[in-house]
Amino acid sequence: MSNSSNEAPASSHFASSWHEIDWETSHLKVRELQVRIAKAAKEKQWRKVKQLQRMLVHSFSAKAIAIKRVTENRGRKTAGIDGETWDSPKSKWSAVSRLRQKGYKPKALRRVYIPKSNGERRPLGIPTMLDRAMQALYLLALEPVTETWADRNSYGFRPLRSAADAIEQLFVNLSRKSSAQWVLEGDIKACFDNISHDWLIQNVPLDRRIVKKWLKAGYVESGQIHKTEAGTPQGGIISPLLANWALDGLESVLESHFGKKNTKASYKTKVNYVRYADDFIITGISKELLEERVKPVVEAFMAERGLTLSKQKTLVTHIDVGFDFLGQNIRKYSGKFLNKPSRKNLKAVLAKIKEIFVRFKTAPAWLLIAKLNPIIRGWANYHRGGAAKETFKYLDYRIWKMLWQWCKRRHSNRQKRWVVKKYFKTFDKRNWVFFGQSPDKGEMHLLYAADTKIVRHRKIVAEANPYDPKDELYFEQRLEYVLRQSEMGMRKAFTLWKRQQRRCPSCNQLITPETGWNTHHVVERHKGGSDKLDNLVLLHPNCHRAIHLKD
Repeated sequence: MSNSSNEAPASSHFASSWHEIDWETSHLKVRELQVRIAKAAKEKQWRKVKQLQRMLVHSFSAKAIAIKRVTENRGRKTAGIDGETWDSPKSKWSAVSRLRQKGYKPKALRRVYIPKSNGERRPLGIPTMLDRAMQALYLLALEPVTETWADRNSYGFRPLRSAADAIEQLFVNLSRKSSAQWVLEGDIKACFDNISHDWLIQNVPLDRRIVKKWLKAGYVESGQIHKTEAGTPQGGIISPLLANWALDGLESVLESHFGKKNTKASYKTKVNYVRYADDFIITGISKELLEERVKPVVEAFMAERGLTLSKQKTLVTHIDVGFDFLGQNIRKYSGKFLNKPSRKNLKAVLAKIKEIFVRFKTAPAWLLIAKLNPIIRGWANYHRGGAAKETFKYLDYRIWKMLWQWCKRRHSNRQKRWVVKKYFKTFDKRNWVFFGQSPDKGEMHLLYAADTKIVRHRKIVAEANPYDPKDELYFEQRLEYVLRQSEMGMRKAFTLWKRQQRRCPSCNQLITPETGWNTHHVVERHKGGSDKLDNLVLLHPNCHRAIHLKD
């Protein structure tokens, strides 16, 4: 197979099929180039950045990794307008030679809609597999630059950053007695749909021709092709990175007007900035400061990028009144900072749970538990960093009411004692635990949100860069912290992950939430292998398939 780059990775010499690719070597080569790109970007050597990016996107290693990413993520089975999915090693291998810049023309996106919490629908654009792979390839070249120049307190769509980090930064900015008392709640009007194409093409540090092709690809709806004149399509792999790049820079603009952190000017104004995707909060010492001085600066910054603030949703609020941000209500009670699940967020999860009860009103108890537990666990884990204990108890109470109605509807001619004996038991020192018998997993129990421990989140270091070698150890430790706090931290998989030094033993690369993982039995179960830790190995999905193919 031909390689259009002068750099010929070792894996391209010796591999003749998908599962023969040397993934360890491929990742090392791409990582080396990404580190060099980040260093050049930090030193503002933009010509060198462009040269290194060109080397990366033409390398076999980067192309293979890009294809690996789009064929292992959640949307791998969702096709674009061409109906194509790469679900076999042969199709993935042939795709490597198709990732060429010369003559590349992206196809229009397939438009679908997903429901929003407010009842409206959000449009998503589904690219073809080839376009997704091309975006993943160029994302490898762009992310080292965006991470180097990103706003310190931007937390959305970035490696190992989360909404919990943004909430914790608000605690830093607002919790003290001397902290700012007023906040500007920023809401950008249809951010993803209105970002200026001209601004992106001129300012994104990437091949302008490729960026323009993606932005102008259009979308197909009801059999008709529609042109796109503005915005980044929600659904593309690289879209969040482009949107972040458009919004990055506001923090430094605010600092130039109102003083950098820990300077005399900043103490006078107390202007601090926190952003998650297109939602942001700016603190200030007074309402007049935020409305008359800060807001015009923000509006001017947004206008350059074709964006405007929503007049109805952009508000200036006192901290004692409180405000909602990322599903949490932030407020001071008698001078004490507390963040709790917002009423709107609580209503949304209750509506979701109620829908499960309606859909599975005739299902066996174990299946109902299997559907409810992930929702309860995920919602409680998201909110456990704040003052959520009372809200957790209220959620459990409402679920209990729904459970009892579910049980009575199924057995209207039975006595209550019979119903209680059939569906409830004492388990782990807790009474009235709803249970059911699964055919393959045995006895299953419904989770109680109130059993989730309240643990303060440990915020990421704002200046840390995953492409700076001096921060590499920090990010490995951060990955362990993030996974320990996740569902994985409660399972056998976390023990395996730690035992394997966080890496897949097949390709020697980190196992992360983005890569995903499979649990492999060394001695297969049908050959008498057990589920004990000594017989289990954690592998990347692609490595897992390769092992079974060899067997």
